[in-house]
Amino acid sequence: MSRFSRFQNAAPEAESSEINISPLIDVVFILLIFFIVTTVFVEETGLELQKPRAASQQDLEKNSILIGVSASGTVHYGGREIGVGGVRSVVGRLLMQDSMPVIIQSDRRTPTESTVQVMDEAKLAGASQVFVSTVDQ
Repeated sequence: MSRFSRFQNAAPEAESSEINISPLIDVVFILLIFFIVTTVFVEETGLELQKPRAASQQDLEKNSILIGVSASGTVHYGGREIGVGGVRSVVGRLLMQDSMPVIIQSDRRTPTESTVQVMDEAKLAGASQVFVSTVDQ
């Protein structure tokens, strides 16, 4: 018994009272990645416009191509000026990725000819749905 007595007097090791948060951090990162991947990114036109009013307005889906036409007739996409000639290439490139409607955001003082030219270019690029954005009454 004498050889076991030295083990009986030894104090038990202190148990670890730390909380392992590694799995929690892993779950948070997985959720973050999930929300980033599932988020729809909308490319804004980069223009401040006063849209015309319409009684027959309806909401459209968020995933769409937004093209802005300023009061002076300049055409913008994604915060940069593309001109009427750039509409066909931008819309054609975006429609290759996914079929989306094209929404033209024109200022109420925009010449009708400018808006119609942008609509024509979008349709020539292959857009089957082209709309003009308005505000509620």
